[in-house]
Amino acid sequence: MTTIRTYQEELKFIEKIDKNCWKIKKGFVPNMQVEGCFYVNDVLERLMFDELRNACRNPGMGGFLPGMKQIANVAALPGIVHKSVGLPDVHSGYGFAIGNMAAFDMSNPDSVVSPGGVGFDINCGVRLLRTNLCEKDVQPVKEQLAQSMFDHIPVGVGSKGVIPMTARDLEEALEMGMDWSLREGYAWAEDKEHCEEFGRMLQADPNKVSPRAKKRGLPQLGTLGAGNHYAEIQVVDEIYDSHASKKMGIDFVGQVCVMIHSGSRGLGHQVATDALVQMEKAMKRDKIEVNDRQLACAKITSQEGQDYLKGMAGAANYAFVNRTSMCFLTRQAVAKVFNTTPDDLDMHMIYDVSHNIAKIEQHIIDGKEKTLLVHRKGSTRAFPPHHPLIPVDYQMTGQPVLIGGTMGTCSYVLTGTDEGMSRTFGTTCHGAGRAWSRAKSRRNLDYHDVLSKLADQ
Repeated sequence: MTTIRTYQEELKFIEKIDKNCWKIKKGFVPNMQVEGCFYVNDVLERLMFDELRNACRNPGMGGFLPGMKQIANVAALPGIVHKSVGLPDVHSGYGFAIGNMAAFDMSNPDSVVSPGGVGFDINCGVRLLRTNLCEKDVQPVKEQLAQSMFDHIPVGVGSKGVIPMTARDLEEALEMGMDWSLREGYAWAEDKEHCEEFGRMLQADPNKVSPRAKKRGLPQLGTLGAGNHYAEIQVVDEIYDSHASKKMGIDFVGQVCVMIHSGSRGLGHQVATDALVQMEKAMKRDKIEVNDRQLACAKITSQEGQDYLKGMAGAANYAFVNRTSMCFLTRQAVAKVFNTTPDDLDMHMIYDVSHNIAKIEQHIIDGKEKTLLVHRKGSTRAFPPHHPLIPVDYQMTGQPVLIGGTMGTCSYVLTGTDEGMSRTFGTTCHGAGRAWSRAKSRRNLDYHDVLSKLADQ
């Protein structure tokens, strides 16, 4: 039976640790194995607490759970270690909050994997390309450039790709990731080096991706999708660390870059949907109790857990191939406008990061190295300098971390740090976040107003 508490009673379980970090104490929700925490600035802090206050005033909010409650519910999952962490763009999602990171001890037979901790758009992520163009090169042709991008990259719900793909190609792409793109001539050899997981999750098994998921994915390769996905021509506005930026080939203010944000499309959504059905059955069999049915999960060692991880890896590989295909199309689109080649435009890839993924990693807990299954949902890996899993180019600076902006606001390129490694297992936020739900945005924003505001900028 759920206990209804007042807002003031709830606040007794929330404690401010420092300027940007809040702790969620055990007891905030039932069965918490570890504490929760979340990192916010003043604006996001107000949104988080408003969300909690509204939930206390309206306990029957149609199944809606505020982000704090979701972080705490994740802290109650079997096998979780350290903390359930909310990153700075945290907001309410399915099961896990979006911007929620949690790690599970692989040596604990009761540890679970939860599709809600990865999300429906498996390996949604961001890729950044640099160019040797500057803003004054692009301004006179920006309309043609935008049109060329639209002509080359299919966009929107139901869009179909222009990259030729047979059923056999799809099977190989699910298994090989970017290695498929390299073989087919859609990638540069160095692209693979500058991609998280080197563009291929090795445990992928195409047999664990259902026929329905494959049917949805087959026509969509090389497509952007809808919602918050974008392919955006960007200009370097400010450089904070010239040493790190030069390592990435970001050399001057006014330099033109291209950021691509997309994921695994309908294929990944179907992989998640299929897994949730199987996991509800596994939970009954293994008597796994969770605070929220959206946190459906299975023991990592179970058949359902392993099947999901192999299918998820296949969907992640599909997303790597999808972004690689759009990268290829972007290079063609830009080169066409400037009547030259992508090589002459220096269109090298800076990095490609994943947002929605679960991965087996080594981390230090209480002075001991542990093997963990790290769920990152709406959050970005941010490994520090000298970490063996980041490219040689970035060993001295730390992994590039790509934080996408919303329309009309800046995107950021950051680097991973040792402090982030110890506090959040090398994880940070993934983008601008969301102050309003999509439905509320549609109700409150007129698209004419949005377009005119963007035009003014």
